Amino acid sequence: MTLPLTEKLNKLLDSKPISLHVPGHKNMTIGNLKQLKFEMDMTEITGLDDLHQPEEIIAESMSAIKKHPDYDAYYLINGTTSGILSVIQAFSKVSGDYAITRNVHKSVFHALDIANGRSRILETEMSSKTKQYIGPKQNSLGNQISNAKLAVFTYPNYYGECFDLKSTLDKMKAHDIPTLIDEAHGAHFGLSGFPESALNFGADYVVQSYHKTLPALTMSSVIFIHKAAPLREKVLQYLTYFQSSSPSYLLMTSLELAHSFYKTYENETFFKKRNQFIQIIEDKGMCVVQVDDPVKLNVQCKGYTGVELQLLFEEQGIYVELADDQQVLLVLPLWHKDDGFPYSTLVERTKRINIEKRQARVNHQLMYNLNSGIYQSGDITNTKFVTFDESLGKKSAKHIVPYPPGIPMIFRGEIITENMIELMNYWYDLNIRIEGIKNHKIEIEDE
Repeated sequence: MTLPLTEKLNKLLDSKPISLHVPGHKNMTIGNLKQLKFEMDMTEITGLDDLHQPEEIIAESMSAIKKHPDYDAYYLINGTTSGILSVIQAFSKVSGDYAITRNVHKSVFHALDIANGRSRILETEMSSKTKQYIGPKQNSLGNQISNAKLAVFTYPNYYGECFDLKSTLDKMKAHDIPTLIDEAHGAHFGLSGFPESALNFGADYVVQSYHKTLPALTMSSVIFIHKAAPLREKVLQYLTYFQSSSPSYLLMTSLELAHSFYKTYENETFFKKRNQFIQIIEDKGMCVVQVDDPVKLNVQCKGYTGVELQLLFEEQGIYVELADDQQVLLVLPLWHKDDGFPYSTLVERTKRINIEKRQARVNHQLMYNLNSGIYQSGDITNTKFVTFDESLGKKSAKHIVPYPPGIPMIFRGEIITENMIELMNYWYDLNIRIEGIKNHKIEIEDE
């Protein structure tokens, strides 16, 4: 029997890769995960409690996950997705529409489909720095949320940019609209020198992917539920539906260790190494676009696409989080005293990157849709595959999703426009991985 995945991972590890991507433990060089033992992979034997009815040691462990006195924390061992599914499903029988921005994760659309929910897509702002969606357009927000039963916002965006969440939540509260904040990339928020968490602004539900920036195993997340959140018992019920009946004690223990790391973290080493690393990148002729979250560095370079920069980093054994047409995204480690991260090797390899002098690229005006709209859940059953050009004026039968970050840029049910075709051709030519595109074709409704 061949072991292709095992062999591939071992070969990669043998090459001593450097992680500038998630998960936050960075190949087990950050934090305390070495305290984990594979022997801890147990089941609900006497004394180990039950995640689906925690009354003993798991309840005690979760009660120690304190970030704000107004919230209770619950472990998610099926990732942040399971928390998103549970909250949206809990509101499925409440009258009204969901309200979402265009940069919600694909899991939100999956949840809407399961709940058979109709959603109002809010006008969305675009970042001038990264050319990505940030958050709802503030000056028109109040006019778009009538009849909303739950609002879902992503904070921060994948690239580390924040919007005025406090003002947004104040508007929601003024209209009695409950809120779910997808803070997947903000588990480290609240630490000194980093942005504030949505927990400080009174959101009803906040989901955090601890594994993305803190040292926890992949799929290890936490949902924080406000003590006064509406339908909280219904959400807890659905958490038992959307999570495995055999929860991993390794994942739960890694969450406990990651939170201990968070509570004791000191940032001096991080900012010292971060500043040094930024200088090294800029000395090579690249440009570092700094955003609200210091963990995220967006690296751009005159004449280069992000895909080309990614190849240059990978030639040196440095693996980035993602590449798009504009930049590569680096997710820095939360460096700390006595960590095991190979920082000196990172410096040496970065200095070896060969950057040519090039003419500036003609900026492609990405035709992302910033307007409001409606998303109606439901499958499109009669479909066929056509080329991009043949799809003009037709209804997309699938979400078109660059992955990562996993944010649909064209929704199922949207009518394909010339701008969308231009964008798909552009992605395809750059060899960006796109879910929903196969061999220069997409699936449309067969009328």
